Parts: sequence; C-alpha cells; structure tokens
Amino acid sequence: MENAFSALKDILVSKLKVEPEHVTPDATPSEVELDSLAAAELAVVLETEFGIAVTDAELLATENIGAMASLIEQRGTAV
Repeated sequence: MENAFSALKDILVSKLKVEPEHVTPDATPSEVELDSLAAAELAVVLETEFGIAVTDAELLATENIGAMASLIEQRGTAV
C-alpha cells in the first residue's frame, strides 16, 4: 500500500493543492478537503494517468486516505 499511498499523496498535493501535512493514512476525505468535485477530479487523474478506473463515489465512501490507497492499489492490480 505504501506505493499507492505515496502516489495518492502526490496527486492530492500537486493536482488538488492539499497541504502535504494533512495527507496521512488516517485522514478522512473531508479532512483533506476532498469534496465531490475534488473526488471527481481525482478519479479522472487516476484514470488518465494510471489507467485505474474508480468512481468519485467510491473514493468518497472510503473511511480514510489509507483505505482509499488500498482501493486504488486493488484496482491497479486488477487492470
């Protein structure tokens, strides 16, 4: 999960302008200010840059950023 978490953190910081210190495995989507619009943007970035298909609703349904990274990792290995 470490690689998926690092990639997710890089996207959140560089593309969505989240403060790096806020992105921890235990942070909730709302704690990193991931609203529905930002989740949609994240889903597009994951699809276009990494070929990982995940919906914004699935991203927002995760308990925390660590769980989100696990979901992304699972989808990435399934492709």
